[in-house]
Amino acid sequence: QVQLVESGGGLVQAGGSLRLSCAASGRTFSTYDVAWFRQAPGTEREFVAAHKWTGGSTYYTYYADALKGRFTIARDNAKNTVYLQMNSLKPEDTAVYYCAARYGSGGSSMKERDFASWGQGTQVTVSS
Repeated sequence: QVQLVESGGGLVQAGGSLRLSCAASGRTFSTYDVAWFRQAPGTEREFVAAHKWTGGSTYYTYYADALKGRFTIARDNAKNTVYLQMNSLKPEDTAVYYCAARYGSGGSSMKERDFASWGQGTQVTVSS
């Protein structure tokens, strides 16, 4: 398993942007699927975006339907880091954002239970 550390959270006004980072340990990070989830107070953890390894040096991206166009996931394998760029932020985006990873040879399900490694989370607060 890989160890994951998120950073980049904070307080931002509505309409602003933040970029979250997820730094991973491990020599085979490039072959891992990495996803972002979020959890607001009193709600269940929900899927945000994923970057899935599809073999070789190719990847496929997944997004929650409601977040397409505002959030972008990207990977830098040289830095063992996955990013989540969040634009046009809304107060309802306020949550703890978690990075998760799994070895990328499996299927395309992106549920919380499908990921074995998790970071500690980073708080994002969007003020109105």
